[in-house]
Amino acid sequence: QVQLVESGGGLVQPGGSLRLSCAASGSILSFNRMGWYRQAPGKQRGVVALITSGGNTNYADSVKGRFTISRDNAKNTVYLQMNSLKPEDTAVYYCNAYRGREDYWGQGTQVTVSS
Repeated sequence: QVQLVESGGGLVQPGGSLRLSCAASGSILSFNRMGWYRQAPGKQRGVVALITSGGNTNYADSVKGRFTISRDNAKNTVYLQMNSLKPEDTAVYYCNAYRGREDYWGQGTQVTVSS
């Protein structure tokens, strides 16, 4: 069983930046894909950004050019750098790790963008 712990959320003004971290309890090298998802009140959880074991990335259209996903295999950590934040980015952000039939989720971290 792998534990994922997110951190870095908080309250930020529009136009500001935050960096989320997702620390895994074990090696992330075995995961085919890791990513960040978010869920706003009254909405379904949706993908924000994905990164494969080979380093390929994909982003939701709404965050392209503003968010960057990265991974540090030595630290077993995945990051989400969020710039130019907008009020519509407000949500609980979840880290995900996927390999074959195994799918792990963190507990989520709240990001609130408001003036």
